[in-house]
Amino acid sequence: MPRQLTISIDGPAGSGKSSVARRIAALLGYSYLDSGAMYRALALKALERKVALSDEARLEALAKETHIELKPPTPELEVAGAKNRVFLDGREVTHGIRAPEVAQAASRLATVAGVRRVLVAEQQRAGAGGSVVMEGRDIGTVVFPNAELKIFLDASPEVRAERRWKEHQEKDEKFTLAEVLDEVRERDRRDRERKVSPLVRAADAVLVDNTAMGIEETARLIVMLARERQDELAGTAAGRHRAS
Repeated sequence: MPRQLTISIDGPAGSGKSSVARRIAALLGYSYLDSGAMYRALALKALERKVALSDEARLEALAKETHIELKPPTPELEVAGAKNRVFLDGREVTHGIRAPEVAQAASRLATVAGVRRVLVAEQQRAGAGGSVVMEGRDIGTVVFPNAELKIFLDASPEVRAERRWKEHQEKDEKFTLAEVLDEVRERDRRDRERKVSPLVRAADAVLVDNTAMGIEETARLIVMLARERQDELAGTAAGRHRAS
């Protein structure tokens, strides 16, 4: 049986990480974990509790007392675009975490060192068994530094903004393409410049630029890389076995 891999996919906003990771998981029969959903769930709780996003001590304390669980989506939720079913302290918040104000709050929460420590530990626990695809901005560098396959997914800012703009259009959210491009560039700046776990490509990550590729083509390319990595690991194990 081929070795079951942990696959990390990092990249900036709009690079297609979520859609590609879900498709890879489906093709390989792996579990998919949306790390961003954890930050969004905690952000929703912070907003509900009216915890100031500048109060780092209270946010860390909130993270420590919060239980977030990710489950596979139902077929109906998957059709609607949900990546995981998300449970916050036992309450399903799959739809609630998708509000724009929650996304903005989650982006700010992700810069708080204490919050990241708590949620990274949760992510490591959730993916400890392998056979998992996880995407985010620090998965290959911080969450799973020993992942057998690391991908850094990127595309031009213009293409990423257009993808995001189309998502807004589908939800009937009235943003101009110029506004979304500004948002993407600001998000890039914030992700790359933050003091805690900035967005960087891991030294051993494979760069996949999907500016000119769709989700299916990108996913199948990464699945091919995963198969190659499994073969490499099998060859290494066989070599060790012969040597012993």
